Amino acid sequence: MERGFKDVTMKDIAEACQISRGGLYLYYPSTKELLRDVLRMESADSDDTFQAALSDNLTPSRILLLFLREQKKELMHPEQTLNLALYEYAFTGQEEDKAFIKKRFQQAVQIIEHLIRMGNETGEFDCPNPHDAATDIMLVIEGMKISAHTMGISERKVDREIRYLIGGLLPVEAE
Repeated sequence: MERGFKDVTMKDIAEACQISRGGLYLYYPSTKELLRDVLRMESADSDDTFQAALSDNLTPSRILLLFLREQKKELMHPEQTLNLALYEYAFTGQEEDKAFIKKRFQQAVQIIEHLIRMGNETGEFDCPNPHDAATDIMLVIEGMKISAHTMGISERKVDREIRYLIGGLLPVEAE
Protein backbone atom coordinates (compact mmCIF):
# COMPACT_ATOMS: atom_id res chain seq x y z
CA MET A 1 0.00 0.00 0.00
CA GLU A 2 2.78 2.43 0.86
CA ARG A 3 5.11 1.88 -2.09
CA GLY A 4 2.99 0.37 -4.80
CA PHE A 5 4.00 -2.66 -6.79
CA LYS A 6 6.94 -1.46 -8.83
CA ASP A 7 8.87 0.08 -5.93
CA VAL A 8 8.37 -2.55 -3.23
CA THR A 9 10.97 -5.24 -2.63
CA MET A 10 10.83 -8.57 -0.88
CA LYS A 11 13.11 -7.02 1.74
CA ASP A 12 10.55 -4.25 2.36
CA ILE A 13 7.78 -6.81 2.78
CA ALA A 14 9.82 -9.05 5.07
CA GLU A 15 10.69 -6.07 7.28
CA ALA A 16 7.08 -4.85 7.39
CA CYS A 17 5.88 -8.35 8.32
CA GLN A 18 8.75 -8.80 10.76
CA ILE A 19 9.84 -12.07 9.21
CA SER A 20 13.09 -13.15 7.61
CA ARG A 21 13.55 -12.77 3.89
CA GLY A 22 14.34 -16.47 3.73
CA GLY A 23 11.03 -17.25 5.41
CA LEU A 24 9.20 -15.03 2.94
CA TYR A 25 10.96 -16.62 -0.05
CA LEU A 26 9.93 -20.01 1.30
CA TYR A 27 6.35 -19.12 0.42
CA TYR A 28 6.68 -16.54 -2.35
CA PRO A 29 9.37 -16.40 -5.03
CA SER A 30 8.55 -12.79 -5.94
CA THR A 31 6.46 -9.74 -5.13
CA LYS A 32 4.31 -10.64 -8.12
CA GLU A 33 3.32 -14.01 -6.64
CA LEU A 34 2.75 -12.46 -3.23
CA LEU A 35 0.47 -9.75 -4.68
CA ARG A 36 -1.48 -12.33 -6.67
CA ASP A 37 -2.04 -14.39 -3.53
CA VAL A 38 -3.16 -11.35 -1.55
CA LEU A 39 -5.58 -10.46 -4.35
CA ARG A 40 -6.92 -14.03 -4.37
CA MET A 41 -7.50 -13.85 -0.61
CA GLU A 42 -9.21 -10.48 -1.03
CA SER A 43 -11.50 -11.95 -3.70
CA ALA A 44 -12.32 -14.93 -1.48
CA ASP A 45 -13.21 -12.56 1.38
CA SER A 46 -15.48 -10.58 -0.96
CA ASP A 47 -17.17 -13.78 -2.13
CA ASP A 48 -17.72 -14.85 1.50
CA THR A 49 -19.20 -11.44 2.35
CA PHE A 50 -21.52 -11.65 -0.66
CA GLN A 51 -22.66 -15.17 0.27
CA ALA A 52 -23.22 -14.11 3.89
CA ALA A 53 -25.35 -11.16 2.74
CA LEU A 54 -27.43 -13.50 0.58
CA SER A 55 -27.90 -15.97 3.43
CA ASP A 56 -28.92 -13.11 5.76
CA ASN A 57 -31.81 -12.52 3.35
CA LEU A 58 -30.77 -8.97 2.57
CA THR A 59 -32.48 -7.55 -0.48
CA PRO A 60 -30.46 -7.25 -3.70
CA SER A 61 -30.62 -3.46 -3.52
CA ARG A 62 -29.33 -3.51 0.07
CA ILE A 63 -26.43 -5.80 -0.87
CA LEU A 64 -25.54 -3.59 -3.83
CA LEU A 65 -25.63 -0.50 -1.61
CA LEU A 66 -23.35 -2.21 0.92
CA PHE A 67 -20.92 -3.05 -1.90
CA LEU A 68 -20.99 0.53 -3.17
CA ARG A 69 -20.42 1.89 0.36
CA GLU A 70 -17.33 -0.31 0.66
CA GLN A 71 -16.10 1.05 -2.67
CA LYS A 72 -16.72 4.58 -1.41
CA LYS A 73 -14.54 3.90 1.66
CA GLU A 74 -11.71 2.85 -0.66
CA LEU A 75 -12.23 5.93 -2.83
CA MET A 76 -12.07 8.25 0.16
CA HIS A 77 -8.87 6.62 1.45
CA PRO A 78 -6.96 5.29 -1.58
CA GLU A 79 -3.72 5.21 0.41
CA GLN A 80 -5.22 2.42 2.54
CA THR A 81 -5.82 0.12 -0.43
CA LEU A 82 -3.80 -2.02 -2.80
CA ASN A 83 -5.27 -0.26 -5.82
CA LEU A 84 -2.05 1.57 -6.75
CA ALA A 85 -0.12 -1.71 -6.58
CA LEU A 86 -2.84 -3.43 -8.59
CA TYR A 87 -2.74 -0.84 -11.37
CA GLU A 88 1.07 -0.84 -11.49
CA TYR A 89 0.99 -4.61 -11.68
CA ALA A 90 -1.47 -4.46 -14.57
CA PHE A 91 0.34 -1.69 -16.46
CA THR A 92 3.81 -3.20 -16.14
CA GLY A 93 2.81 -6.83 -16.36
CA GLN A 94 2.67 -9.32 -19.14
CA GLU A 95 -0.43 -10.75 -20.80
CA GLU A 96 -0.97 -13.34 -18.05
CA ASP A 97 -0.94 -10.55 -15.47
CA LYS A 98 -3.48 -8.53 -17.44
CA ALA A 99 -5.63 -11.66 -17.77
CA PHE A 100 -5.51 -12.07 -13.99
CA ILE A 101 -6.76 -8.50 -13.51
CA LYS A 102 -9.42 -8.95 -16.20
CA LYS A 103 -10.67 -12.10 -14.45
CA ARG A 104 -11.03 -10.17 -11.16
CA PHE A 105 -13.01 -7.49 -12.96
CA GLN A 106 -15.25 -10.06 -14.64
CA GLN A 107 -15.91 -11.81 -11.32
CA ALA A 108 -17.07 -8.51 -9.82
CA VAL A 109 -19.30 -7.92 -12.85
CA GLN A 110 -20.83 -11.39 -12.42
CA ILE A 111 -21.67 -10.73 -8.77
CA ILE A 112 -23.29 -7.38 -9.55
CA GLU A 113 -25.11 -8.86 -12.53
CA HIS A 114 -26.49 -11.59 -10.26
CA LEU A 115 -27.74 -8.95 -7.81
CA ILE A 116 -29.39 -6.98 -10.60
CA ARG A 117 -31.11 -10.11 -11.92
CA MET A 118 -32.35 -10.91 -8.42
CA GLY A 119 -33.55 -7.32 -8.05
CA ASN A 120 -35.37 -7.57 -11.37
CA GLU A 121 -37.15 -10.68 -10.07
CA THR A 122 -38.22 -8.99 -6.83
CA GLY A 123 -39.25 -5.78 -8.59
CA GLU A 124 -36.59 -3.67 -6.86
CA PHE A 125 -34.85 -3.10 -10.17
CA ASP A 126 -36.05 -2.74 -13.72
CA CYS A 127 -32.95 -3.30 -15.77
CA PRO A 128 -33.30 -4.77 -19.26
CA ASN A 129 -29.61 -5.66 -19.59
CA PRO A 130 -28.09 -6.66 -16.23
CA HIS A 131 -24.72 -7.63 -17.72
CA ASP A 132 -24.18 -4.25 -19.38
CA ALA A 133 -25.38 -2.42 -16.26
CA ALA A 134 -23.01 -4.42 -14.04
CA THR A 135 -20.13 -3.75 -16.43
CA ASP A 136 -20.93 -0.03 -16.43
CA ILE A 137 -21.01 0.03 -12.62
CA MET A 138 -17.58 -1.59 -12.42
CA LEU A 139 -16.13 0.69 -15.11
CA VAL A 140 -17.33 3.76 -13.22
CA ILE A 141 -15.90 2.43 -9.96
CA GLU A 142 -12.54 1.62 -11.59
CA GLY A 143 -12.45 5.07 -13.17
CA MET A 144 -13.10 6.69 -9.82
CA LYS A 145 -10.37 4.57 -8.21
CA ILE A 146 -7.85 5.80 -10.75
CA SER A 147 -9.07 9.37 -10.26
CA ALA A 148 -8.75 9.00 -6.49
CA HIS A 149 -5.04 8.19 -6.96
CA THR A 150 -4.22 10.66 -9.71
CA MET A 151 -6.20 13.80 -8.95
CA GLY A 152 -8.35 13.08 -5.94
CA ILE A 153 -12.10 12.75 -5.83
CA SER A 154 -14.57 14.41 -3.51
CA GLU A 155 -17.10 12.57 -1.41
CA ARG A 156 -19.81 14.64 -3.10
CA LYS A 157 -18.71 13.40 -6.52
CA VAL A 158 -18.61 9.77 -5.36
CA ASP A 159 -22.10 10.09 -3.87
CA ARG A 160 -23.39 11.65 -7.07
CA GLU A 161 -21.97 8.81 -9.20
CA ILE A 162 -23.42 6.17 -6.87
CA ARG A 163 -26.86 7.82 -7.01
CA TYR A 164 -26.60 7.92 -10.79
CA LEU A 165 -25.65 4.24 -10.99
CA ILE A 166 -28.44 3.14 -8.67
CA GLY A 167 -30.94 5.42 -10.40
CA GLY A 168 -30.36 3.60 -13.66
CA LEU A 169 -31.52 0.35 -12.06
CA LEU A 170 -34.71 1.57 -10.41
CA PRO A 171 -38.12 1.09 -11.97
CA VAL A 172 -39.64 4.16 -13.56
CA GLU A 173 -42.69 5.13 -11.56
CA ALA A 174 -45.94 5.42 -13.45
CA GLU A 175 -47.45 8.88 -13.38
